[in-house]
Amino acid sequence: MKFFRIDLLTLLISLFILNSCKNQDTIGLGVNSASAINGSLVDTATITTTTVTDDTVVTSGITKTPLGYFKDPVFGISQSDLITDLNLPLSGPYTLPTGTVYIDSAVLILKYADGFYGDSLSSKYKVNVYQLNEKVYAGNTYYNNRIWNYNNQNLIGSKSFFSRTHDSLKVYDLVEGGPDTLIKVAPQVRIPIDTNFIRRVLFNASTTQLSSNLIFNNNVKGLYISMDKNQAGPGGTFMISAPGDSSITIYYRSISGTTIDTAITYLDVNTHAAYITHTYSQQVIKALNHQEDTTIYLQGLASLRAKISFPYIQSLFKSVGGGSNVVINRAEIVLTPVPGSDIPSYLVPQPKLTLYRYDDAHQRISVEDASTTDPRAYTLDIFGGFYGLVKQNYHFLVTSYMQDLITNKTIDYGTYIAPIDTTNTSSVDIAATPQTAGRTEAVGNSKTSPYRIKLNVIYTKINPALK
Repeated sequence: MKFFRIDLLTLLISLFILNSCKNQDTIGLGVNSASAINGSLVDTATITTTTVTDDTVVTSGITKTPLGYFKDPVFGISQSDLITDLNLPLSGPYTLPTGTVYIDSAVLILKYADGFYGDSLSSKYKVNVYQLNEKVYAGNTYYNNRIWNYNNQNLIGSKSFFSRTHDSLKVYDLVEGGPDTLIKVAPQVRIPIDTNFIRRVLFNASTTQLSSNLIFNNNVKGLYISMDKNQAGPGGTFMISAPGDSSITIYYRSISGTTIDTAITYLDVNTHAAYITHTYSQQVIKALNHQEDTTIYLQGLASLRAKISFPYIQSLFKSVGGGSNVVINRAEIVLTPVPGSDIPSYLVPQPKLTLYRYDDAHQRISVEDASTTDPRAYTLDIFGGFYGLVKQNYHFLVTSYMQDLITNKTIDYGTYIAPIDTTNTSSVDIAATPQTAGRTEAVGNSKTSPYRIKLNVIYTKINPALK
């Protein structure tokens, strides 16, 4: 009987507790309707979208430089030519080998960096190398639209190859006093260089030209490297590793009497730059001329980005007394690629996008949710911008940005979504960059498409009595 009373008491207490939980969606104490705070979802907030060109970018002094020719079936043609300087071995002065010099071969080595975009299956690439007619100045700033003067009538190197950016190679390494050894080297493209060019600029050069690296630079200039426009297939864009990983490797023999000396020397590269051009398709041109805004075109290599705006964000909350009566619990922008825009398979959506805004001087700054100085900011993985393979879209959390917009703490001078490199995994990059070549064709402010860009807002109306 004792245990029966305890069980009955427990049952009665449980019923009282459960009966008090009338609304599990209510945020607050749940005492009465006057003090309750309810959360609401708005998923119809209007976003307008416009495709615009990106800013010019610096292509010198960066960790990886684009080289490619890509015929995108939707966006058009993108071309990126690589410009390098050339330097004496060990930056000079250079002492010529004794005896008669025979050049066995010369190879321009360009190591790959992550970031290839394009066709790696059916395209056969051909890269051409020319000599510059102007000097590349170390330490100078060069932009992507800088046109370079080079001798396009004198081809000094060429190579046909397939895209194998993650496959290491095996090459012979010269061993002094022993047989050559086969060694494994990092993924790279090795372009044969005309030995007559090497003889002219190095082994047959005047002692004055070889006396200092500065004089050598002034006379030899550098290299202009370009993908052949007639190569087979749609092509693609490679990322070339830092200048310190590039050089012309020269294999030679010097014969003096009965002595044969086999050796290697290098013409090192200290500076890279890129000249980037885009020839847009008619549909992209229409989007740039605002003749069609239902599709967003985003492309790396300082090409295309999207301007988005929220024209009715203030009026959205008029029915509840205005933005000052609202707390944004969560605001999220969802961007979805056009269905089928990843066909053929090499047209994979850009793996990472960024979102930023302009200040009153029209300079790029982070939105509050990505700012390093705002305590409300998220970490990169929470802020978003990554392409999700499962849901096949992009998400950006912009809770604080929307809160500041509806309370007039922030003015929208322009908000942008753009491609960004995936290298940085600790913070949100906002600067225009040539270090990514991917693209995304996304649904804009289409009124009929279920995949249109969306702003989902979960907000709480503040009871005036509690303010």
